[in-house]
Amino acid sequence: MALTAGIVGLPNVGKSTLFNAITQAGAESANYPFCTIEPNVGVVAVPDVRLNKLTELVQPKKTVPTTFEFTDIAGIVKGASKGEGLGNKFLSHIRQVDAICQVVRCFDDENITHVDGKVDPLSDIETINLELILADLESVDKRIDRVGKLARQKDKEAVYEHEILVKLKEAFENNMPARTVEFTEEQMRIVKGLHLLTIKPMLYVANVSEEDVLDPSDNEYVQKVRAFAEEDNAEVIVVCAKIESEIAELDEEEKKSFLEELGIEESGLDQLIRAAYSLLGLATYFTAGVQEVRAWTFRQGMKAPQCAGVIHTDFERGFIRAETVAYEDLLVAGNMNTAKEAGKVRLEGKEYIVKDGDVMHFRFNV
Repeated sequence: MALTAGIVGLPNVGKSTLFNAITQAGAESANYPFCTIEPNVGVVAVPDVRLNKLTELVQPKKTVPTTFEFTDIAGIVKGASKGEGLGNKFLSHIRQVDAICQVVRCFDDENITHVDGKVDPLSDIETINLELILADLESVDKRIDRVGKLARQKDKEAVYEHEILVKLKEAFENNMPARTVEFTEEQMRIVKGLHLLTIKPMLYVANVSEEDVLDPSDNEYVQKVRAFAEEDNAEVIVVCAKIESEIAELDEEEKKSFLEELGIEESGLDQLIRAAYSLLGLATYFTAGVQEVRAWTFRQGMKAPQCAGVIHTDFERGFIRAETVAYEDLLVAGNMNTAKEAGKVRLEGKEYIVKDGDVMHFRFNV
């Protein structure tokens, strides 16, 4: 399930610091724009308490979490859609990710320069969103020119696509991203084929100071970001990148103690990873045996044979059935045999839509 979320933002908002904390991949972080020239890609384990519980239950030889990929993309500046800074290169990197995590600076610090000379999260968001819209507008304008010639010749498919393109153009000219425009399922297939930047789901990451991490609700910058995100039908995750980078250096026990000392139940990064995972419509099923307890990523709505194929293509090709039990039912039962005796283990066929938290054992024959 090779899906990735791109971390974007203006220079010096804490993108690379956050990325380093997520992946501990060591992306260069410095107090000047464009210190990240090539996109850095890192893989991180998806935190899931259910995997820990299953491990306690089954006592396997090893436990394997599912993973998620983040890409750190260099800072965007005004004019990126026209090639300012390293605009064209950065936009091409954004085009290659599946979702966007936009880091917004929500703290004051005179020692860290801001590219615009002042901290204004809504202005930062407007800058980035506008550059993405302008890049999409340019793409749509070019497509309209090509499709328009066929539409004038009464080509039915061209006429249909042309109407969709005009609708998108009008939205972009009113500073509306493609994801806010309503389309039918059939129209959306054409829209997705355009590979637009603003069709990608967006998550806003408010980067706050150490003082505000316990109660960010009083931070006026965070308040503004949340109000904007609500209108954009997007989620906001509040983190302190500086603290998260310190936590990333600790082992699990030290991390737990550190969070307790701060009075924080869960790290911002764990929240961010799960939010990005959910943003892409991803879910988790488990396999659990004495050799291995493992979490697997699948797209919500996938059927049992497709999920079997996540493990190996042979599993999908020769799928017979799936022994399935809900995580909660297995936890209550205490073991698979008791769950079977209680009638909680089901035999599911090819049309079964897998649910988040299912514990599965696939039967196949090739």
